[in-house]
Amino acid sequence: MFQETTLFLVCGLGSLGQHCAMALKKFGVKVVAIEQTMPKSWEFPELPNFFEELIIGDCRQIEILERAKLKKCRSVLIVTSDEEVNAQTALTVRELNDNIRIVMRCGQENLNQLLNQQLGNFFADDPTQLTASAFALEGLGDETIGFFAINNYRFEVTKHQIKGSNSWFYGRKLYELNNKKRRVLSHINTQNKNFKGFYKWELNSPLNVGDTLIYVELVDEFSLRNYQSLPQVKKRRKQWQEGVTIFLSRFKLELSQLGNFSLLRQVRTVVLVCSLLIIILLIIGTFLFQFYYPDTTLIYAFYATAILLLGGYADLFGNFEPIAPIPPWLQFFALSLTVIGTAFVGVLYAALTEALLSAKFQLIRPRPIIPQKDHLVIVGLGKVGQRVANYLKEVKQPQVGITFNPDFDRTILSDIPLIIGNLKESFIQGNISKAKSIIITTENEMLNLEIALMARSVNPEGRLVIGAYRKGLSEKLTHLLKNAQVISSYAVAAEAFAGAAFGENILSLFRQQNQTVLVTEYQIESHDTLNGLLIVEISYGYDVLVIFYQNKFQEIKLMPSLEIRVEVGDRIIILGTVDGLKRIEQGNILLTSRCWGVRINWIPHQDAAFEGANAITRISGCDLALARKLMESIPNTLPMAFYQHQAQYLIRELSKVLIKAELINFFPD
Repeated sequence: MFQETTLFLVCGLGSLGQHCAMALKKFGVKVVAIEQTMPKSWEFPELPNFFEELIIGDCRQIEILERAKLKKCRSVLIVTSDEEVNAQTALTVRELNDNIRIVMRCGQENLNQLLNQQLGNFFADDPTQLTASAFALEGLGDETIGFFAINNYRFEVTKHQIKGSNSWFYGRKLYELNNKKRRVLSHINTQNKNFKGFYKWELNSPLNVGDTLIYVELVDEFSLRNYQSLPQVKKRRKQWQEGVTIFLSRFKLELSQLGNFSLLRQVRTVVLVCSLLIIILLIIGTFLFQFYYPDTTLIYAFYATAILLLGGYADLFGNFEPIAPIPPWLQFFALSLTVIGTAFVGVLYAALTEALLSAKFQLIRPRPIIPQKDHLVIVGLGKVGQRVANYLKEVKQPQVGITFNPDFDRTILSDIPLIIGNLKESFIQGNISKAKSIIITTENEMLNLEIALMARSVNPEGRLVIGAYRKGLSEKLTHLLKNAQVISSYAVAAEAFAGAAFGENILSLFRQQNQTVLVTEYQIESHDTLNGLLIVEISYGYDVLVIFYQNKFQEIKLMPSLEIRVEVGDRIIILGTVDGLKRIEQGNILLTSRCWGVRINWIPHQDAAFEGANAITRISGCDLALARKLMESIPNTLPMAFYQHQAQYLIRELSKVLIKAELINFFPD
């Protein structure tokens, strides 16, 4: 958190590097930049004037890093497009500065883990991987807008609109929704249509039809929240009906494919038939030779039949002279055994060879058929597209992958339908006109624009999610395709990189009302701005939400109580925007919002006064002796200022012991 050193170094001024510099600018720090050559264009025209110094050179060279005042920098963000250059720069940086925070762009997870172990004070990730979940969730268009895991605990962020009076949320007050597994993030109604902060809504407001609620919840497993508003009985009935529908659709699919066996199924069927026929012929031949050739025994008749089936006719009947004891028709049967056996044994050899090759080379399994409607289409199967596909598999959504790369590795994403071809043919094969969503993730922005326009023309009602990398194009796409969701991968990832540059661990992120919310981990140290604060002060003072608390004794609390005081050695995980992280970094707690008071009007008895003083101490953090003294003279206004939600929480706690209190605004409009 806040330190005297406020100098940051950015290596690489491509699109990601420029977005990282702009994200750092929000924190009000000084930035030095290194770039191999002077950028031909700036996505942010004001950016060159922001740098403390812009150095042209190779960031791997010691003299260039020393010129950039590396030893005085708090963090270095190594974000060039060449991962090899990034890794070499990181190693050189650690040689020159043992304490600097290193944030590196790299998509190789194993290398990132090894470098973290070796270098320490290190964070690395790939911007495309950071934003893949945002693409997947926007494409789903359902109520779930975020999901992440912490210490094997799973959390979902849900956006739910109340559509009728039968909703479970209808008529309830907002504070009633907060419990040990759920916290409200935002309440949007006709008066408050945009997200402006986690607590910019009235706790005591009842929920009405048309209101939108955003909340984070602890769940057993990740699932799409399509039926959250239904009562439990109706929800179970809906789930049962959905299960029956899925079963019937799969059954119909199997029936339709009975005449269209896969190659592997055909081979197995032929092998089974051949094996049965060989056994039958072996039994028949043994019986006939033993019956019509009395001089032989049963075992020799069996051997003779086996030899014939293995192609040994010449070994038994190689002479031109007729064999009197064996009838001609039996000799012809023996010849037939040789012919049939040769063919069938060849099939068995082929099956054995196929099995060995499959085991050694892992031959590609047949892919599922392409859905006819209500599926998601991922156009572009690079790093982003592949990660989006994996996210969609987690929530079991029908999907189709489209790539224009003829050399695409077909072993990747082998369990989803794949189309490789040109743009027009792929649109027809992928049933784009009936798709639920089209997610465009190619690395060519002009191609993304072309695909988006074609998708909108053939499917005007479908959900359109477009990846953009440059600021100008993303803004133009937003205006051109007003109903489309345009995600600037570098802009979103830059916020995470900037947050990581201040020493915090960015665990995940999601998008809420066109803003990026970061899931950030803090290890509390003695100099931290959070040290000694109550969770209620952290939450309302910095406009963040604490969802995880672990004390120095490793005791974990999920959705922790607002009354816990954070101390050195504790670990907390918060949800917050870049603005919230900036306030924490600078210790800029929101004092202007702390303008509410609590007036106590009546206390029923002395026991209530005792419990009321305890509640005041827990929630406000004031001295217990002072709280008890305040309870002796009633009516009385408490002399401390509160945040609005904090004061309302205290009033509710006092009401539990029958103390009557009211909310007072110290600075009314």
